[in-house]
Amino acid sequence: MQSHINVGSGEDITIKELALTIAKVIGYEGSIEFDPTKPDGTPGKLMDSTRLNNLGWRARVSVEEGLRLAYSDFLKNHNNI
Repeated sequence: MQSHINVGSGEDITIKELALTIAKVIGYEGSIEFDPTKPDGTPGKLMDSTRLNNLGWRARVSVEEGLRLAYSDFLKNHNNI
């Protein structure tokens, strides 16, 4: 089968939860404001990883831990870009 396969944690997360998690991971202590008067997209994102799960794959890293690992890698290597 030649088609895409979604890779995701299987956990639904709102855009607000994602923004707050990113702020936590990077140590941002400022405020995050959302303007409900502006048009927005879908309030959350959930990848359907059914096809990949059917092949035996399961996510072992949470969204927060994945962000933490990615940010740590960025900090270590951003000068090498």
